Amino acid sequence: MTHTSLRMLALAACLAVGLALPFVAPLPLVDRLVFAAIYGIAGLGVGLLLGQCGILNLAQALFYGIGAYATAYASVELGWPPAAGFAAGLAVSGALAFAIGWPTLRLNGYFLALATLALGIAGHELFFEWDWLTGGTFGIGGIPPIRLAGLPFNTPETFYYIAWAVFLAALFLARNLIASRNGLAMQAMRDAPDAAAVLGIDMHRLKAKMFVVSAMLGAVAGSLFAHYVGFVSVQSFGVERSIQFLLIPVVGGARSLVGMAVGAIFIALVPELLSHFGEIHHVLFGLALVAVVIICPDGIAGLWQGLRARIAAPRTAEASTKEPNHAA
Repeated sequence: MTHTSLRMLALAACLAVGLALPFVAPLPLVDRLVFAAIYGIAGLGVGLLLGQCGILNLAQALFYGIGAYATAYASVELGWPPAAGFAAGLAVSGALAFAIGWPTLRLNGYFLALATLALGIAGHELFFEWDWLTGGTFGIGGIPPIRLAGLPFNTPETFYYIAWAVFLAALFLARNLIASRNGLAMQAMRDAPDAAAVLGIDMHRLKAKMFVVSAMLGAVAGSLFAHYVGFVSVQSFGVERSIQFLLIPVVGGARSLVGMAVGAIFIALVPELLSHFGEIHHVLFGLALVAVVIICPDGIAGLWQGLRARIAAPRTAEASTKEPNHAA
């Protein structure tokens, strides 16, 4: 069996397991997997900036909150359908990301990271102060579930399929983006900025475009969160949420799309598993993160790719030694 056949078989097996999970897994696990997909979409935006552009974004919770509040306000106060709420969140997040990203992205390194952190803090404060719009600490409740063909997706088992379908679609689009001309320009900007500038790549414009894409992914995740939970409040959009989104590419592997999914599942499931140890579970989760970063500096996906390279190396060497004999 060829390598491609094995890969397709493994992919089909993963798909079958994924489709069957809501029928066989306990309800709390399905619920955490829904959050894994929602967080994964927002984390994908952070990962694209970090892994492809070398930009550390600590403001993703701001755009996540905008998507959630846009959906909540549009559906509860205005009576709009879910699609209109999603569109409103995308439009507001994209426009705001361009407006604040264009001047901010002229910074580099730690200064840019601190600037995005400040944006996240400012956004959280505005969510709190603008209670006429966001409901402040009381939040906005009564958000209706998503309906398709008249069927409500109001349980973890049903919402699981929507959340993962959107996450997989986002991963597919990100894969195409990375393989495109813009993706190659991003990699050049990340690995050799001086050479990229000589080649005429407009790095500032490219960074701004990717910042907008990242923000819109955050808004989609926020809209899904609002429809799934049915209630949004300011406590869900603090700086700790941005750090949680950043951990997804750091743990899974910032340059691997599969790593984004692995990181999202890790962030969603591991704290829940450790909660059985009581109050110390926060310490245990911190230690687990430290262990992953030390053992897998390129993320879990990077560790897997390194193991595959080690296994393949002897085979390649053996094939190269046999080649002259065949030629003879």
